[in-house]
Amino acid sequence: MTLRMRRILVTLLSLAGLFLVVLAAAPPVIEEVTQPKEVLSLVPGSAAETLEILEVKGRAAKTGYSRDQFGSGWVKVNGCDTRNIILYRDLVDAVLDKECTVLSGTLNDSYTGKVITFQKSDGSAVQIDHVIALSDAWQKGAQLLSREMRIQLANDPLELIAVDGDANQQKSDGDAATWLPSNKSFRCEYVARQIAIKQKYSLWVTIAEKEAIKGVLTTCPEQPLPVKL
Repeated sequence: MTLRMRRILVTLLSLAGLFLVVLAAAPPVIEEVTQPKEVLSLVPGSAAETLEILEVKGRAAKTGYSRDQFGSGWVKVNGCDTRNIILYRDLVDAVLDKECTVLSGTLNDSYTGKVITFQKSDGSAVQIDHVIALSDAWQKGAQLLSREMRIQLANDPLELIAVDGDANQQKSDGDAATWLPSNKSFRCEYVARQIAIKQKYSLWVTIAEKEAIKGVLTTCPEQPLPVKL
């Protein structure tokens, strides 16, 4: 073996040894194990399936919002305003006077599970909630609707429900990511109604809102969209 070949061989062996030393000194590579996210089954015709076709966007600015953007108060149908129509629909044994005003009745409250006695003299005990708060709707597409469509939204029976007044105040303008009914047995129906309203009026959901709704629907993947109320 020539001197030149012997030097090349020594150099290669030295490099190989250096490589082994570096490899031994390097920290071991630990593969990160992530838990797979729970997959929500998309049953045809279900609320979960419809949720997947809703647009996902960030919340728009609240600039320009006022209750009047959705009409000045309740509209009247055949002489009855929307508030009393919903009270009459949702109360048990509702008593209606000749002016189409609900005087009394009993509410089996969906939000809390409580039974509430309603008297017209104490109107704050039972309130009419917009399932999707109007200010929240404004920030998720309603400001792009015509005024006529916004008035329709604010008076749509699908969007309205008679509930415990304190629960309604607690909800304020929260979406599903920040507020859900304390009555867990109603949550599936609640978010299904929100999905149906958003589909009907081309409103979008935020990422956090969608994840919160999916979390509810994992307990009821076959929950259907509500029928016309």
